[in-house]
Amino acid sequence: QVQFVESGGGLVQPGGSLRVSCAASSLRLRYLDIAWFRQAPGKEREGVARISSEGSRTYYTDSVKGRFIISRDNDKNMAYLQMNSLKPEDTAVYYCAGTARTAPDLRAYAYDYWGQGTPVTVSS
Repeated sequence: QVQFVESGGGLVQPGGSLRVSCAASSLRLRYLDIAWFRQAPGKEREGVARISSEGSRTYYTDSVKGRFIISRDNDKNMAYLQMNSLKPEDTAVYYCAGTARTAPDLRAYAYDYWGQGTPVTVSS
């Protein structure tokens, strides 16, 4: 069993940057593909970025391409999402999730392990 704990959320102005982190409780992190999801009030949970287990392949949803960067450090059991040029529509609770499936899927049902989320608010 792998548990995730997200951190780093907060309030940021439009155009600003924020990095959220995901700490894993188990060394199994290195065998899992990791993704970041977000869920805004009243909306479906949306996959925004995914990184392969060894870190060589990344995938992004169109709305964050060129602005968000997903990364990981398997030696530290950590994953990260660097968010730049933030917009009010990026406001949501951000979750990290893990899966042993290797297909580049950003749908929530494909992930077996989840954290509790960290809130990000983009507002002036």
